[in-house]
Amino acid sequence: MGNSNSSSGNPRFALASRAFTQKKLEDLKSLFVSLASQSQSNGRYVSYPVFQEYFGLKGSLGERLFDLVTQHRKDDKLTFEDLVIAKATYEKGTDDEIDEFIYQLVDVNGNGILTRSDLESVMAVIFESVFSPESSHDKEMMDVFLNAATLSKANHDGSEKGMSYEDFRSWCSLVPSVRKFLGSLLMPPDPGRPGFLVPHLLYPDNVDPVMLLLKKEYAWHIGGALPQHEMEEWRLLYHSALHGLSFNTFFGNISNRNDVMTTVLIIKDQDGYVYGGYASQPWERLSDFYGDMKSFLFQLYPAASIFRPTGANTNIQWCAVNFTSESIPNGIGFGGRANHFGLFISASFDQGQTFSCTTFGSPCLSKTSKIQPEVIECWGIVNSGKAQEKQHNAVKGTVLERFKEDRNMLKMVGIAGNSNE
Repeated sequence: MGNSNSSSGNPRFALASRAFTQKKLEDLKSLFVSLASQSQSNGRYVSYPVFQEYFGLKGSLGERLFDLVTQHRKDDKLTFEDLVIAKATYEKGTDDEIDEFIYQLVDVNGNGILTRSDLESVMAVIFESVFSPESSHDKEMMDVFLNAATLSKANHDGSEKGMSYEDFRSWCSLVPSVRKFLGSLLMPPDPGRPGFLVPHLLYPDNVDPVMLLLKKEYAWHIGGALPQHEMEEWRLLYHSALHGLSFNTFFGNISNRNDVMTTVLIIKDQDGYVYGGYASQPWERLSDFYGDMKSFLFQLYPAASIFRPTGANTNIQWCAVNFTSESIPNGIGFGGRANHFGLFISASFDQGQTFSCTTFGSPCLSKTSKIQPEVIECWGIVNSGKAQEKQHNAVKGTVLERFKEDRNMLKMVGIAGNSNE
């Protein structure tokens, strides 16, 4: 694979070339020639303005990326060797190599200290690139993402604390949309570039968008943990201000929909915290946990964070109604265990709970473990075409297999056919 032959005597370039097929190297060469011709350099290099314009990078983040790609030469000249070496490291390297590159990238001042002000500069560029120039000034929304960051590295002069490499990787896991954006900046600038996608939010004309919990920035954040085909359209299925705090209405609105297989549940409680969960399987009335490892919990306010399954257990989704046993609480939830959920809303929709749980490695999502919902909102992710059909068949198969396995277990213990349920 790749092409190890090069007329260059640069060993880094020779090694980087091996990361690509001959066709890919030729494509990179064609791109370089095109950009160099626009740089009026007789085909020798790409200037920063042309680089910035093509890759759609703005401000300090674009300047910092160009500085890294040109290996800090400060000569405003991006060569073909620079491009191949940077893309080999940034896109073809190990996870550690890529994360280290991005860690240096976010240090926009280039002083070796990654502070909150660096993160603010980066988030301003991201918001302007993904949403609009006006969004880059929305400090309250940007703070939501910055509040998820840990800065534990003390600076030698005792000034503002910085973010260690471990802090940075932890932040990236909590805000995967940011990580996707920062990891795709040297990819072709098309609408499907990872980290740039924002779901189109569909809701009735009589709904004032101000009343919605799901802002476009929050949808982008949640979507960072989802595949691309689930980032197209999200439809409002239930809102407590429109439909009332009714579990039956909620369940009726989200059930038996052919166009929706997965849902996003969002809660704002009386303490002002906003959080929820992504359900990868349809909500079903069962007496036990079900679901798969694609589901996750998330926080939206005051800090944006996503918590994926750890594999510690399979207590993913919960949906129980009209059970009389105290060991089977009626309501919907995610993670933890019965009566000690990662997130749970009672069937009366007037109370709930959120505890730290090993299922998702998540903390208590609110100010206290006992919560009182103020607003409950549910969005259905509209899948299209083959992706929807494939997921429907997969979920159907999962449900049938689970019931089949349950019945086989009953047969083994001699209960099947004798149950009074």
